[in-house]
Amino acid sequence: MERERPDSPAGDAAAARAVLDQLPVMVSAFAGPQHRFVVVNAAMRAFIGGRQILGVPIREAFPDVAGQQIFELVDRVWESGKVLTIPEMRIQFDADGSGTVQEFFVDWTGIPNRDDDGTVVGMIALFIDVTARVRERQAAQARATDAERRYAAVRGVVAEMQQALLPTALPVLPSVEIAASYLLADADTAAGGDWFDAFALPDGRLALIVGDVVGHGVAASATMGQLRVVLHERLAATGDLVAALEAVDRLATTVPGARAATVCVVVLDPRDGSLSYCTAGHPPPLVLSADKEARYLPITGAGPLGVGSHFGVAADSIGPAEIVLLYTDGILERPGRDVPGSTVELAGVASDVAADRALRGDPGTTTERLTTQTLELLTRLTGHSDDITLLAAARREPAPPLRLDLPAVPLTITLARSALNDWLHSIGAGEQDRVALEHAVVELVTNVNDHAHDKPADPTHTVTIAADLHDDGQLQLSVADTGRWREPPPDSPSTGGQESGPARGFGLAMTASLVDHLEILPTDSGTTVHVRRNATVPARLLTADQITHGLPTAAPLQTAAMRIVEQPEAPTPRIAIHGPLDATNTEYLGAELDRLTRGGTRELIVDLTEVTHLASAAVADLHRSRPDPGKYPLRLYAPAGSTAHHVLSLVNLPHETTDPHLNTPAPDLGA
Repeated sequence: MERERPDSPAGDAAAARAVLDQLPVMVSAFAGPQHRFVVVNAAMRAFIGGRQILGVPIREAFPDVAGQQIFELVDRVWESGKVLTIPEMRIQFDADGSGTVQEFFVDWTGIPNRDDDGTVVGMIALFIDVTARVRERQAAQARATDAERRYAAVRGVVAEMQQALLPTALPVLPSVEIAASYLLADADTAAGGDWFDAFALPDGRLALIVGDVVGHGVAASATMGQLRVVLHERLAATGDLVAALEAVDRLATTVPGARAATVCVVVLDPRDGSLSYCTAGHPPPLVLSADKEARYLPITGAGPLGVGSHFGVAADSIGPAEIVLLYTDGILERPGRDVPGSTVELAGVASDVAADRALRGDPGTTTERLTTQTLELLTRLTGHSDDITLLAAARREPAPPLRLDLPAVPLTITLARSALNDWLHSIGAGEQDRVALEHAVVELVTNVNDHAHDKPADPTHTVTIAADLHDDGQLQLSVADTGRWREPPPDSPSTGGQESGPARGFGLAMTASLVDHLEILPTDSGTTVHVRRNATVPARLLTADQITHGLPTAAPLQTAAMRIVEQPEAPTPRIAIHGPLDATNTEYLGAELDRLTRGGTRELIVDLTEVTHLASAAVADLHRSRPDPGKYPLRLYAPAGSTAHHVLSLVNLPHETTDPHLNTPAPDLGA
């Protein structure tokens, strides 16, 4: 029998397969315009589990990645004949056949495969799984300070934008959810001319604004800042869309660089979905639904600012399950795309995202997903050369107000905090609002327990807690009791077991510092305390390296009980405290600090990073961080942006914001 020659085609194919199967990189090859799999190496087969995909077109082999722009990437390599590389691309699919969608990050490269005459006959795709690398970086970013976490890549740029261009936050309203994302063209350049705004009008309607000034840099930012402020002030004061546009139009004729700026303004009534809008030289709003085809609202015919336009206003409406999306032209004018094609593409991708058919299961609201995933999916294909702003609003059913009638006992502190936390999540409150109001309710309920009745912890006495979100975005929290103010006994938890101390009288002061308004109404039959705070959520300010990672991982549920975790591996004595510190556990905290410091005879580092609540009742024990003759002080570590850092700063307690052990060598255990 004749042996196969070493240089025969069959020999080459077998050798190639053997080599490919030894590569740690995932490799697949496609043939034809339908992209049928003709090669899948061992690493790729392991990655996709038991899927049998040889000979199968990619759209049939992986139907679960539809909407993630994967098919479009492969089409683009086929049509352009050019190599395409996408770093850290987020993908979701059922990798092991269990029916559960998993999320991965891959460095992806598509290479056209040509025949002898140069015609593209297929393509080769290379994958490197970088999920662990991305997750590690995300975890490191989550541990960073709040300022570092939000602004690390764009420190100077974002500071400039926030001062001159963007609103500080978006309102939280009972009948509508709002989200915005701003993607910088280049983190190394000055801020651009895009801007957005969203605010409640006095009559309960919501104003949504997106605009664009030509150019970049300080001048464009300053110009846009002036236009935004005037439009905001006029519209908020009068609610008259045309009058507000005419005012900003007059300004545009006098401010250098403002001429020909474009703006789209929508005034939405969340109660019935009716809206009025004007597209002053700007692309029209897009209306989306989970079960209907996307539709662009007709342009109103108005020209840009400063050119003598007449600002006609059109009317429309959105249903209870619909979303209105405003955007700047940066999303349409991406490299290699024409505006008509991009307009169709935006509607298709945004529809998939709104219906959760793209990257499924991201945490956050529908509007948050829409303003982040749409950016991620569209720019992964083309990149972007201009700033892009997306602003979305969706109608929703308002959450019912919160009302609790509970016994005035220590356990009520935990119950009230937990119930309020659940309610604040249900209305979409931001993290800062949740921290502020949860601290407020703990301080106020603790005051009731300590001061309202002759016999503390008597279950026959009650405390009433009520919370509501008003149409103007004001959060109101009320705590009422049926007693009269009395001095607490010396051993009350709020005093730290002392007649007087650093925590005495601090609860109300701390509450006042966390809210916009505090009012105490004493009567013969009891005392009611009202606090109010303007509810807001931050917009997302992004750079290109941040948009591939989706929304932040959902915060874990708050720890129900406080835990003290000793860390024997640390170079010096150290503990970490997890969960809430309040009047229900200060006695235990004090005893543990006595034990771990050996009565104050050795230094102890206390890591407060994971403390979810730090009530004034716990402050007395932490005052051991102040120098005391003959004793070692506690060293408190509370990174900037943490709950503990905020409270310790209020009470002027010494603490460190950088990990004391960050650059400390481990002890030599070999001696």
